[in-house]
Amino acid sequence: MSEGGIQMFNENIKEANQTSNVYVIKRDGTQAEYEPNKIKIAIGKANNEVRGIEKLTSKEINEITENITRTVINANRAYSVEEIQDLVIKEIIYLQHAELAEKYIVYRYKHNEKRNMSDIDRKIQNIIDVTVEKDGHVAIKNEEVKQENSNKNPTILSVQRDYMAGEWSRHFVDKYILPEEIKEAHKEGIIQFHDSDYFANHMSNCCLVNLEDMLQNGTTISGTKIDKPHSFLTACTVTSQIVAQVASSQYGLKSAV
Repeated sequence: MSEGGIQMFNENIKEANQTSNVYVIKRDGTQAEYEPNKIKIAIGKANNEVRGIEKLTSKEINEITENITRTVINANRAYSVEEIQDLVIKEIIYLQHAELAEKYIVYRYKHNEKRNMSDIDRKIQNIIDVTVEKDGHVAIKNEEVKQENSNKNPTILSVQRDYMAGEWSRHFVDKYILPEEIKEAHKEGIIQFHDSDYFANHMSNCCLVNLEDMLQNGTTISGTKIDKPHSFLTACTVTSQIVAQVASSQYGLKSAV
């Protein structure tokens, strides 16, 4: 089909939609205007994943879209999204493109899975949904993730993993640990239940480390007794070990007295 023919085809479809009031039934039960271009886009995405003789031509994609549109218009009823997708698969198989039909089925399945994501799955998807710009800069798409913590860069892998673990913790704490009255008070803004992303681990936060006592009287690190250091270098070494141990057992800031 020539470029002019494709343009005329699209115009005819548009006119048919306007005069016939063709609608589709969405998955939530609501109706929306039938848009043949969405069919072309979906077929095109699946078509990009196959090669050689299995690949559809632009003419074939337009013919499939035209056949489906004609079927939907002549049905005198609203087709569901699933019914239209079934028509697409039948048309592709009719043209003997089995591999493409398989790719389209996978494409359809993945989109259904994404639509059925749970809240926690969507939050994690937002955390890991990054783009690489032309200049090599890695950017996070979701604004909420960007503003989660000004001290953390959400494009860094270790931060993303921390955020992912935090989302699971919030989910677990809200579902299994917090009493209902605390959850309700938090939702209503009466109180602020802070750091639920760490609460499931029962960790302490923002320790005030008594370095003077530990350096003067000795301490215990990982079950090993540490005596009072007798040189500045040894004191520095013991201090670094104390800080490391405290950091591994808590979250947030650390201060020393």
